[in-house]
Amino acid sequence: MADTIVLPNTIQKPPERSGFNRFYRKHRNLIVGLLFISPWIVGFVAFLLYPILYTLQISFTRYSGFGEPVPVGFENYQHMLNDSVFWIAVGNTAFYLALAVPIGVVVAMVLALAMNQPVREVSIYRAILYLPSILPLFALSFVYLALLHPSRGIFNQFLINLGLPNINWLGDPQYSKIALVMLAQFGAGQAALIFLAALKGIPPSFHEAAMLDGASAWRRFWGITLPLMTPVILYDLILGLSLGIQIFTQVFIIFGSDPPGSPANSTMMYVVYLYLNGFRYSQMGYAAALALVLFVVTLILAMLVFRWSRGWVHYEGA
Repeated sequence: MADTIVLPNTIQKPPERSGFNRFYRKHRNLIVGLLFISPWIVGFVAFLLYPILYTLQISFTRYSGFGEPVPVGFENYQHMLNDSVFWIAVGNTAFYLALAVPIGVVVAMVLALAMNQPVREVSIYRAILYLPSILPLFALSFVYLALLHPSRGIFNQFLINLGLPNINWLGDPQYSKIALVMLAQFGAGQAALIFLAALKGIPPSFHEAAMLDGASAWRRFWGITLPLMTPVILYDLILGLSLGIQIFTQVFIIFGSDPPGSPANSTMMYVVYLYLNGFRYSQMGYAAALALVLFVVTLILAMLVFRWSRGWVHYEGA
């Protein structure tokens, strides 16, 4: 019998995968996630990151919007320090923020407490209070312009009927910024809905326990409601600062731009001055420098408010 030759078992190796296939299997979840958010990434790069970088670039140039930018170094920023109108715009904007933002928080809180009352028609009241905040800002500005007319305005007629003097809200530098602060409160209904949601989130047992201990309504508000509302108040402060520092549309519609900042530069807000430099005076380089300063100041304000909030914001369960 011939000897049989036993061949060793040979195991066929799987074919080598390509480098891309190995990378895909290892990072599959990351790749799929990036594909899902790719529209946002494209929008972020094209409409946010690139404009910021381009603005930074032309802020160091003399540029009219046409032709080639001429590098000038820090000349735009040095000119800013000696620009009297720039400082007027900074002061007007700071005055507006100092009044409009805290008053807006108080008005939103009062409206939210009113919306939270257990009355039958509360849904109708909520709709009425929220309605002004959904109007387009330019339309609301035209309505407000009619309300504050010196001779035919409803608001001034109401003051006259009360025996108060007739105020020229739109022509007197002492009252022009106050008129803008009052206009800002027409949009408080939107913030009031957020405050209302926070009020609904407060457990009723907290108030019931305080009532059993004999706490008054005012004491319950200061001891329970207000501390638990502080995260929403912080949100409203940040939002109010970011929107208030960019005030433009209502100023441009109500007070116009001929001459800009009328009356007597009392409504020359920061973004209005930025717009005038970029699109009327053809100083795009200087306008870009103003925009960069605005971005940095807004960022610093937000950081300061967040740091300040550590001492008074109370998060539930923290």
